[in-house]
Amino acid sequence: MAQKQPSSGATRRARRARQSRPSLLARLRALTGRTRIVVYGGLIALVLIIVAGTGSAAYGMQLENHDVFCASCHTEPESTYYQQSLEKSAATLAAFHTQKQVTCIDCHSGGGPFGRIEGLSQGVVDLAAFYSGNYHRPAITQNKLGDDSCLKCHGDVVARQDFNNHFHFFLARWQNIDPNAAHCVDCHVAHPAGDPTQQYISVPQVQAVCQRCHTAVGAGN
Repeated sequence: MAQKQPSSGATRRARRARQSRPSLLARLRALTGRTRIVVYGGLIALVLIIVAGTGSAAYGMQLENHDVFCASCHTEPESTYYQQSLEKSAATLAAFHTQKQVTCIDCHSGGGPFGRIEGLSQGVVDLAAFYSGNYHRPAITQNKLGDDSCLKCHGDVVARQDFNNHFHFFLARWQNIDPNAAHCVDCHVAHPAGDPTQQYISVPQVQAVCQRCHTAVGAGN
């Protein structure tokens, strides 16, 4: 059954009613007395909150791009990590990344915009703790870096299927069948000193991870 269309007269009356309705600006101008003060005050406060919030976030994101800013309020062991990054010869994987123009926040945030926001929000909590004096000495790292923090730059390592890269290629398979499977940082530790010729990995530690993977994936077949 066809839907009945409104008559042309009804359409014209509806159009005239919309045109005769005062605009939002006109209604705001018509306010008087206490109502005008409350509404105008609320709008001004809303604008200031938006401007301040946007400006503070932008300023914070600019500051966090500089490692010296991160090190300015982080206590040990972060202060030592920062000093290591300044040495000409990179003794750690993190210091090696610094020489490649990688900053603290580049690793200490996940992939995509939401990962960056998560890193920034953690920084806000740490900053509040620092200024309140309610923080641990030495600092306790509670948020282990996720694989997305590494894969946003090193995503190609999981794509190669040759034997020399099988440990990276099969990592996702291990993680799918074992909730206790390893992650990138279980082999690629960032801050302990390591051998550059071994890509800063601890061979005994990596061998133990290899054994865990072979055991789990073999059992899953």
